[in-house]
Amino acid sequence: MRCPFCNHPDTSVVDSRISDQGDFIRRRRRCARCERRFTTYERPDISFPSIVKTDGRRTPYQRGKLRASLDLALRKRPVSTEQVDSAVSSVEEQMLGSALREVPSAQLGEWVMHELKALDKVAYVRFASVYRSFQDLADFRSAVDEIGSDQLPPDSTQERTT
Repeated sequence: MRCPFCNHPDTSVVDSRISDQGDFIRRRRRCARCERRFTTYERPDISFPSIVKTDGRRTPYQRGKLRASLDLALRKRPVSTEQVDSAVSSVEEQMLGSALREVPSAQLGEWVMHELKALDKVAYVRFASVYRSFQDLADFRSAVDEIGSDQLPPDSTQERTT
């Protein structure tokens, strides 16, 4: 591994740790020349399915785009980086578990919404408003009612007011 600071080819591993989910290894490295430290992440190289957009275009899956979408929905919300990483990993597991060569963007969006609903209700509504192209207040109200119905006990006979 070359040093990102001085480009020297000789670096040594100072510390290695497996992530909590066990899906990557974090390594702290030190350069033999400049002695600066840096972190690398080792992940298995997995072939993800292509994403089929609504207009029919096919694009390669990009973890960074998925992460950016979650980060945008979760902006200024009390959700940790580890929770977001876990959500991204969960969506990727669902993608790989589907055994499809191509995944419709609509399906990917549904998986993301499922993860956001579990993480943060406000982020869920934010994402849903863009993903489902909300046009008016009724669309927002419907999404909020959907979340509210999930929080009622199954045998609840209480009337909800909107």
